[in-house]
Amino acid sequence: MAVPRKSPYEEYKKTEINTANQGKLIVMLYDGIVKFLGVAIDNMNPRTYDVVNANIIRAQDIITELMLALNINEGGEISNNLFNLYVYFKKRLLEANIKKDAEILTEVVTHVKELRDAWDKISAKETKTDKFAAAKGTFSIEG
Repeated sequence: MAVPRKSPYEEYKKTEINTANQGKLIVMLYDGIVKFLGVAIDNMNPRTYDVVNANIIRAQDIITELMLALNINEGGEISNNLFNLYVYFKKRLLEANIKKDAEILTEVVTHVKELRDAWDKISAKETKTDKFAAAKGTFSIEG
């Protein structure tokens, strides 16, 4: 019996996730929220509400994971603010799912994209710092 093989894309995504820094992983999670809510919005007009529901729930699941990943004790005010934002997003997504309201989904997408862009900038700085630190540790500069 043949063993099913993963597609090259699946392997690439797995490698990307396994090698990403924490900031990049958060960006990827935000991208997932935007993707799933985009699919939900696209399916409001043809009224395929089963698809809308499934994708809103996927976005809510990602938000739950982001909430669970927060370190409230060490993160201070930033962690608390993010937690409160995530609670708000989940509440709005629940409301959007009940009402099947694309405007609410668009509102959440807008806020998530802002967070995503901020984390993308942070992770880009982390990556540059990590590469510099690795290079600095590998090479010695003598004066």
